[in-house]
Amino acid sequence: MIIIHHNHLKVTKIIDVVGNDISFPRDKTIPEVLKDITKVYPEVIVVWCHQMLANNINYEKIEHLFHHKKMFLSYQPGEGQYLGSQIGYIEETPFIRINTSVRYPTWQMSSLVGVTSSQVLNAIGASFYKIKSFSYFLQSVAKYYMPLGLMCYSEPQLLKQNQLTIPIQKASTYQLFKFVKQHYRWIWVWGLALDLVLYEKRLPLFPLFYSLLFSKLHDSDKAFDFIQVQSSNKVIESGTIDVIIPTIGRKDYLYDVMNDLRKQTHLPEKVIIIEQNPDLHSVSELDYLSSETWPFKIEHIFTHRAGACHARNLALSKVTAEWVFLNDDDNRFEQDLIQRMFVFVERYGIEVATSSYLQPNEQKKYSVINQTPIFGSGNSFLRSRLLNAVAFDSCLEFGYGEDVDFGLQLRNIGADVLYFPNLDILHLKAPRGGFRTKFAHPWENDPVQPKPSPTLMYVMKKFNTDEQLLGYKTRLCFKFYKFQNIRNPLKYLKNYRLRWRKSLEWANRLKLK
Repeated sequence: MIIIHHNHLKVTKIIDVVGNDISFPRDKTIPEVLKDITKVYPEVIVVWCHQMLANNINYEKIEHLFHHKKMFLSYQPGEGQYLGSQIGYIEETPFIRINTSVRYPTWQMSSLVGVTSSQVLNAIGASFYKIKSFSYFLQSVAKYYMPLGLMCYSEPQLLKQNQLTIPIQKASTYQLFKFVKQHYRWIWVWGLALDLVLYEKRLPLFPLFYSLLFSKLHDSDKAFDFIQVQSSNKVIESGTIDVIIPTIGRKDYLYDVMNDLRKQTHLPEKVIIIEQNPDLHSVSELDYLSSETWPFKIEHIFTHRAGACHARNLALSKVTAEWVFLNDDDNRFEQDLIQRMFVFVERYGIEVATSSYLQPNEQKKYSVINQTPIFGSGNSFLRSRLLNAVAFDSCLEFGYGEDVDFGLQLRNIGADVLYFPNLDILHLKAPRGGFRTKFAHPWENDPVQPKPSPTLMYVMKKFNTDEQLLGYKTRLCFKFYKFQNIRNPLKYLKNYRLRWRKSLEWANRLKLK
């Protein structure tokens, strides 16, 4: 381990793990020194910290926290990050609003304290090392390489105590616009400018035009492929797994799912099936559950109460195994799915995994293991100890966003969600069962129809920043225009504002519920 001290502008000291000084070129920027030092030490953990924090670093925990080589950890107490809250206007992912009390996935890195490996630093493209600002460099590296497999986290345990008096670097409006131009599609600098005008009454013409001088940063998509991952985290003990399946009117499809499960090379311990039929005179149609022999225990619950959130929560309450597979009644998968899932989660040391989930004839777009912003309630695996702190939100029953909400709950208790593209589950998107009835939301009879859906608004208000919500408001306004009947732009804007306010109103009612 080597520790690099800095004062935000220059490296002031480099020492090894026992405190010996290491020489370095004093006329170079912090990123350039990082590049030089890791070429000399190609197989070490690299720690950076502000010189005033040298005695506040949790050095004894670093090897435990940094449990494999393809990681990028940092920490900054409080809510203020280098780029400021305005970055939320153009990005709606979970990586913007950081829960600083737990390990949280984000590309928003801090120069105050951080850890990575020399292998990561040596894999970074040469163009990034031309960046002079260390804070900008860290944001840029994490933002670019996170989708390419670099695991980036805010990690509070890097510090012994979080009460700091050190001044925190903040990006100027010029740096913010430059960052957007270098890391997003070119259109977003104009979107950011528009949102600043609309919601902050600022007209950032000079930062906008300044950003147009820069090109988007590029590097090889394979830059990190050579770094082998083998976590020291122990996330599998017994290796038992339960499977939950909510079902309604898909007897034949569910039978195929059960056959895929009985062929697994790593068998589940129990399959929990919640069969729903709102017809009060109905009985179960799943006769094969008792007429056939299955190589696992089946816990079958028949209920007249419909609703995926209720069904999944009921099933999760019956889980007794170490892991749980959130499955669906119209999935198909290969016989080694569960076995391979355990190989991946053990290698990466994580507690939540989500698979590729394509529909028939759909092409796979993402082929890199990475920290995904999504979560699938029908194609994910998680360690069951997490169920003590999360549940499907009943306020979202029969609406949209319950799986997004569940994934955000997981991240906010410190459980990252990793996407494994080589775990394949085919989602048949089977037609609904014949007895499914359409649920009527209370806002469906409102003279002013809410836009967006109040359930989606409820999730955004629950987890997103104010800027993310307002940025979404602007984007939806443009996207929705071509799908509605009011062609007069002024009348459309007036109507859109009414519908947005109505969505907020109903979302607040859901919150009270």
